[in-house]
Amino acid sequence: MIAKLRRVVWPDTLFGRLVLILAAGLFAGQLLTSTIWFDTHDNRTLEIPARLFASRLADTVRLLQHAPDAATRDVIRDELSDARYSLRWIAGTPTVIPAPTTPQSLTLRATSGLISGVIQKRLGEPIEVRLIDAQIRDDAGRHRGILSLFDSRMPTGDFHVLLNVPGQGWLDVHSNEGQAGMHSERGELVFDYLLRIYLLRFAAVCAIAFVAVRFALAPLRQLTRAAQALGRNIHRAPLPESGPQEVRSAAQSFNAMQQQLIGHMTERSRFLAAVSHDLRSPLTRLRLRAEMLPDASWRERLRGDLDEMEAMVRATLDVVQGVEITEARQKIDLDSMLEGLAEDAREAGHAARVTGTTRAPINGFARNLKRCLQNLVDNAIRYGSAARIAVRDDGRQVRVCVSDDGPGIADAALRERVFEPYFRIAAHRDEDKGGGTGLGLTIARSIAASHGGTLTLTNRIEGGHIAGLDAELVLPRDD
Repeated sequence: MIAKLRRVVWPDTLFGRLVLILAAGLFAGQLLTSTIWFDTHDNRTLEIPARLFASRLADTVRLLQHAPDAATRDVIRDELSDARYSLRWIAGTPTVIPAPTTPQSLTLRATSGLISGVIQKRLGEPIEVRLIDAQIRDDAGRHRGILSLFDSRMPTGDFHVLLNVPGQGWLDVHSNEGQAGMHSERGELVFDYLLRIYLLRFAAVCAIAFVAVRFALAPLRQLTRAAQALGRNIHRAPLPESGPQEVRSAAQSFNAMQQQLIGHMTERSRFLAAVSHDLRSPLTRLRLRAEMLPDASWRERLRGDLDEMEAMVRATLDVVQGVEITEARQKIDLDSMLEGLAEDAREAGHAARVTGTTRAPINGFARNLKRCLQNLVDNAIRYGSAARIAVRDDGRQVRVCVSDDGPGIADAALRERVFEPYFRIAAHRDEDKGGGTGLGLTIARSIAASHGGTLTLTNRIEGGHIAGLDAELVLPRDD
């Protein structure tokens, strides 16, 4: 469960990881940008109440400055005060309040400067104003900061300032000012903003990232396909050395590796061919000398040893030549190939037939594929007296099942071991059945793998007993 969740959060492919990184990077950048936008919008929401409050303060200062005496000044103060505008005289000079260090400090400094500027413009002279606090209040009267923008139609501003009235003293002012009839953006508009900015942009970036990253990774996918194809055909065309520098470097290394492998395989084949050629001469001399032995029983035993040595040399070369790809891929008419193998078996006096057909020719290596099928047909005839070939083609892959009526292989482990070189089951080594060297199935499976396919053996059960062995070759279509 944890592994599945990890794959969902962090994709297993480079393509998915790059798309996720791009999308997450954009989302993080947009999130930071949105905090700036909301903070600016918060300041704008507080700006109109601050201007109204500053204008009211300027009018208050003007009236108080023209009061002839203290009694008149107090009367003016009382007349101006109400539930939303509270004025109180402070004795002496108030203590200097240190500059705030909260995240709201920028907003307070901007609002303080705005209030001082409006008062100076209205009065024509600077007045000392100390802004203690400035907050947004929602429709329900709560101080919720920026959250008020989501559900309040007309948020108001609460202000607390200390105002120095020239020649009169200090005023402690508490005020609540509205938007002067201007409605703030409700939550629907904010949600619409989030929808357009986040969701639509996120979807657009994901779509662009899918296309862009897929395009950027195309050379890497080509390198992957080339590596897979190299196992099937080492003589395939080299990779084009194009694309970004890293991809070109990888393609160059891949092509160099391919040439080295071709050189090693060519050298190996040359070496085995030389060994085979050099062994023929001493084997021929040994055969001549064996014929000169006076004891007939010794001559016969030595002939058997020499025959076995020659068979092993031929079989070793046979394996190399059987699985080595030395031809180009081509379209193969599999139906004609199978009918030809069955006809050859019938001409040799064996029972063989083909049922089913393919929908279209398949891509492959004709000589090697014929060798693979020939080995399967030979095994079916050798150990099961007959070969029945059934073909099924579903458009994605072709299945060729070669069945016999032999004893099968009851042990599952042995059914897998028969694909090992030189391994033979004792019951199948009877000379009257023409037992081979134990390399036929090894070659057949190697050829199947070179085509990207598989070869498996399965017992056919009828009436609760093994009625024969089915060798199924599966060849994928890569048209």
